[in-house]
Amino acid sequence: MSPTLKVLVSDNISPEGKAILEETKGIEADVRAKVPPDELKAIIKNYHGLIVRSATKVTAEVIATAENLRVIGRAGTGVDNIDLASASKRGIVIMNTPGGNTLSAAEHTLSLILALARHISQATASIKAGKWEKDRFMGTEIGDRTLGIIGLGNIGAVVAQHAESMGMKTIGYDPFLSPEAAAKKKVELVSLDDLFARSDFITLHTPLTSSTKNLLNASSFAKMKKGVRIINCARGGLIDEMALHEAIVSGKVAGAALDVFEKEPPGKNPLLELDQVICTPHLGASTTQAQVKVSIAIAEQVVEYLLQGTARHAVNLPSVSPEVLVLLNPYLILAEKIGKFQAQITPGRMQEVHLTYSGSVLEMETPMIAMSLLKGLLEPILEEKVNFVNAPILARERGIKIVESRSRESEDYTTLLTAQVQTEKVLNTVAGTLFGKNEPRIVRINEFVTEAVPEGNILFVHNQDKPGVIGNMGSTLASHGINIGQMHLSRDQIGGTAISLVHVDGPVSQEVLNALQRLPHILSAIQLEL
Repeated sequence: MSPTLKVLVSDNISPEGKAILEETKGIEADVRAKVPPDELKAIIKNYHGLIVRSATKVTAEVIATAENLRVIGRAGTGVDNIDLASASKRGIVIMNTPGGNTLSAAEHTLSLILALARHISQATASIKAGKWEKDRFMGTEIGDRTLGIIGLGNIGAVVAQHAESMGMKTIGYDPFLSPEAAAKKKVELVSLDDLFARSDFITLHTPLTSSTKNLLNASSFAKMKKGVRIINCARGGLIDEMALHEAIVSGKVAGAALDVFEKEPPGKNPLLELDQVICTPHLGASTTQAQVKVSIAIAEQVVEYLLQGTARHAVNLPSVSPEVLVLLNPYLILAEKIGKFQAQITPGRMQEVHLTYSGSVLEMETPMIAMSLLKGLLEPILEEKVNFVNAPILARERGIKIVESRSRESEDYTTLLTAQVQTEKVLNTVAGTLFGKNEPRIVRINEFVTEAVPEGNILFVHNQDKPGVIGNMGSTLASHGINIGQMHLSRDQIGGTAISLVHVDGPVSQEVLNALQRLPHILSAIQLEL
C-alpha cells in the first residue's frame, strides 16, 4: 500500500481547490491559512507538498528544514516569495499557474489606467467629504495616447489587446520576445529608452528579479515625457518608490496607480500622502473567477506531480504535457541508465560530460534527457537526494562541464544517445538505444559493441580474450550459489581484450568479486546496480 502524501496549504485558496486535495486518494490535505513563519519552519518537515499564494514567504531557512518536501505550488503567477535557488538545490519542484489570473490582472490594470486618467478615486473621496469640486478633477482622454507596456507575457499581451480596443497606441519592451512574436500580439517592440521617451502611460508586467529590481528609478523618470502616468499591477520592488515620489512632486510624473508595494502592507509610505497616487491592496488577481481558476489549477498540478511525477508549469524544470511525457519517458529511462552505468564504471573526479543526440531522439525534449543523464550520473556517488531539478545545479557546483551536441547520423540505429565522461584518470564512452519503442539497450562501451539490457544487478568484467575465462567465471559464481540470468559478451579483436556483462539474480559480496578478480586473465570485475 502506497504511503499517504501530506500537503500543507498555508494561504487561502478557494473551496474548489481544497476539495480536490481532500478528495484525492493518497493525499492528506492540511489547510492552515496564514501560518506564521516560525511555525512554518517547525512543521514543514512533515509535508511532501506546499501550496501558497503571495502571503507565505518560503525562505531558505524554511526550505532548509523541509526534508521531505517535493513540490511547492504557487496559486498565481509570481514566485518571488519563494527562494528558488534553495528549493532547486534541494530538488524541490516549484510550479505556478500562469494564465489563471491573466484576465483579472489585465482588467485591473485597465481599471487603474482609466481611474488614473479621470481621477476617479480622488473625486469619490471629495464627494464623500461633502464637496463638489468639478473643476479640480479635470481628466485626460486615453484614446490616441501611447501606452508603454514593459513585459509582453500573458498579462501584458491582454492589456495591449484591450487598450487597443479603447483607441490607445501600444508599444512594448520585452528582451525575451522577438519582433515577429510582438507583431502577432499587435504591439510595436521598442527599446526601453524609446518606450520611456514616447509613452503617455507606462504599465509594468514583469517578474521581480535582480535585473528588474528598481527598473523604474530616477534615471528612468528623467528619460520620460513630462506628465507621464505610471501603473504597477505586477510586483512591488520594480519601482524605486522614493524616486517615484520625487518625480511626482517635481511634476515630471502626473500620477501613479499602484496595486503593489515593495513592502506590503506599505505602512507610512510617503507615496500615500500624494493626491496624485491611487492605490489598491494587491488586488490584481482578486476576482472570484481568478481565485477559483488558480486554486483548482494548483491543486491539480500538485496532486499530479506527487502521484504521477508529471510537472506542469514548473518554473525550475522544463515542463512537458502528459502526452509528450508518454513519448519522452523511454528516452529519460535510457539516459538515466546510461548515467548510472557510467558513474559505476568510471573512476576519478568527473570533469566533463559530453552528451550526443543522434537520430529520432532529436525530436524529443533534449533538456529533460540531459537532466535524466545527470541524475543517473550523480545519484550513485552523492549522499544527497538527486532529481531532475537539482542535478544540473549539483553538477555545476562540482565543476562538471556539460557539453551537448546533435547529429543526424546514428550509426545502425534509429536513435542513439552517447555519453562521454572525462575524469582526471580516464575517458569512458557509453552509448544506448531503444529496441522497439521502449526497451533500453547499452550498445557500446568504449570500443566494445554489445546489446546489454541495463537493468538489475550486473557484473561488469574486463578480461583478456583467452579460452576458459567464461567457464571459470561460471564455475566461481556457481560455487557461491549465484545464478546467471543472462550474459552479453564482446571483444575488440581475436586474442585481444573482452568484456562480459553478467546479469545475476541479486547483489554479490566483495568476497565473490575478489574471487573473480583472482581468476586467470581477469583484468577487473565491478558490480553494477541498475
